[in-house]
Amino acid sequence: MNYGQFLNMIPEAFLVLSLLLVFFADFFISKLQVKGHTLAALTMGLLAVVTVVSLTAQPAEAFGGMYVATQASQVMKAILAAGTLVVVMMAQTWIESSALNVKNEGEFYMLVLSTLLGMFIMVSSGSFLLFFLGLETASVPMACLVAFDKYKKQSAEAAAKYILVATFSSGVMLYGISFVYAATGTLYFDDVAAKLMSTSPLYEGASPLAIMGLVFFFSGLGFKLSLVPFHFWTADTYQGAPTPVTGYLSVCSKGAAAFALMVIMMKAFGPLTAYWEYLLYIVIVLSITIANLFAIRQSELKRFMAFSSISQAGYIMLAVIGSSQAGMASLMYYVLVYVVANMAVFTVINTIEHNNNGATQMSAYDGLYQTNPKLAFLMTLALFSLAGIPPFAGMFSKFFVFMAAAQQGSFWAYFVVFIALINTVVSLYYYLLIVKAMYINKTETPLPTFRTDFNTKAALVVCTLGIALFGVCSCIYEYLFAASAM
Repeated sequence: MNYGQFLNMIPEAFLVLSLLLVFFADFFISKLQVKGHTLAALTMGLLAVVTVVSLTAQPAEAFGGMYVATQASQVMKAILAAGTLVVVMMAQTWIESSALNVKNEGEFYMLVLSTLLGMFIMVSSGSFLLFFLGLETASVPMACLVAFDKYKKQSAEAAAKYILVATFSSGVMLYGISFVYAATGTLYFDDVAAKLMSTSPLYEGASPLAIMGLVFFFSGLGFKLSLVPFHFWTADTYQGAPTPVTGYLSVCSKGAAAFALMVIMMKAFGPLTAYWEYLLYIVIVLSITIANLFAIRQSELKRFMAFSSISQAGYIMLAVIGSSQAGMASLMYYVLVYVVANMAVFTVINTIEHNNNGATQMSAYDGLYQTNPKLAFLMTLALFSLAGIPPFAGMFSKFFVFMAAAQQGSFWAYFVVFIALINTVVSLYYYLLIVKAMYINKTETPLPTFRTDFNTKAALVVCTLGIALFGVCSCIYEYLFAASAM
């Protein structure tokens, strides 16, 4: 083996180096009893470097096509690294909330970086084998993050449910991959597509093994994306996990899985599009509709955001329907906007939780505008973006995924887009429930006025600028569209 091929994996190499630096820094800081935010600053700086390196890295290939980094995947890595940077920034309030978290600060950063490394491998995989390794590299540290508050019953329960579902979904996915290998004799995406094309050039007479492999693989990844009907673990896990971890799970993990799913559907299962497009129609309609209906019933905000994320996953899947350059660009753009809007919401939730004895009920936000108007205003902007209200970036992200899905041209594609449009109105209603609580609901004991720390302010500023600018700066979508062609 030519180990020099590892040099083609530039973003992953920098991330591994960052992981080692944080590991040794944590060791020496604990030995020397250095106080302050040294480790946090180091991690943030390294993530910023990884973001820039990923954005400037050139397309590359290694290990005979097992690792394939396109311009689109490099941009996606930059989006994931930037989202992780925001997670680390907002996590400082939670870390400083207890002596145990401060003691285990280094472990938290290492787990976050390890999960990000798995996501990087997922989006650059050219083989089912490497994809599965990347998926597990991301899933196992994520389970540890969910259980980070190990002395809290809800956190332990959430981790147990997450790891059981992750194990089951991985088994289902492996079962599907074994069928694909039995049908084609290879695990490389391009070779699988070529073999399927040679056996069913007109989408007729496809191997039953290949079709079963497609169904099981999609089901396994559907658990990771928390698509309906694979979503039952989501609300409990989101509620029990520490709030920064919930934000990380809802944004970066979902974005990486959605991007990888689209690549695999286009590259490996392209010849079976006639089979999986109807499966995708059903899952999208169920995910958006059922999640919206359940979100209306929630009074606990992290469970509320869990069903919101299920609905958003359905919208992201609209981009996969197009299976085109526009579809890939709209997916990356949607994830980019979703990162800033959702992380803004979770940053506010984390701040309120910290200043209100851990309360995450919607009633805790009654009258928030009276005592903390700036925080309420930023929360409103983020919720409006998630709902797709113009002129915020969320409206443009939804428009682009609708347009990509409609370009498919079939009656059922138009029907799914129509259902998604109707559900956008429903989602506006339940997002406005939080706005109503902050601005209209009266309470005798509103949350007192408090000041936020620098890291929380920085995270909110970054997210708010993204919400305001990503929609009006057309060059961003044009750049993503150009990157999707390579």
